[in-house]
Amino acid sequence: MTENRRLFEDAGHRTPAGYVVQVPVRWSDMDVFAHINHARMVTLLEEARIPWLFYKDKPTHAMRKGCLVADLHVKYQGQIRHDESPIAVTMFTERVRAVDFTVGYEVRPYGADPDSRPAVVASTQLVSFDIDTQRPRRMPAAEKEYLQSFLRESTGR
Repeated sequence: MTENRRLFEDAGHRTPAGYVVQVPVRWSDMDVFAHINHARMVTLLEEARIPWLFYKDKPTHAMRKGCLVADLHVKYQGQIRHDESPIAVTMFTERVRAVDFTVGYEVRPYGADPDSRPAVVASTQLVSFDIDTQRPRRMPAAEKEYLQSFLRESTGR
């Protein structure tokens, strides 16, 4: 992979472990200790979700109009540095209900074995939301089926 390849937006792909997106790390994502800052890691997780859930070809793309974070947990098991970009973010669903679902994440540095221990494990509970009524929105069958196709338990390694 060339240096230029590390800067593009990745649409991601399905794997047996989940949906994997390569996310470039920006210079500004580093903190004074030369690893990715916590707030920036949360943003990188959000950026990884976009091609998986919100691209027009996805059954869940309507959630672009309303999807809220209800809960977030991030656990650091190792460091990721700027020069280990792009990071590989594997996403899967841990739970799917009528109006919400929980996304699990495993984050590894560039080039790491997909079966290796992730440097970061995280989860986000997302709520499908109707902006007009300001209330949670029941997910249609196609959205739920798509999300359920990624169900697996978090290993938490």
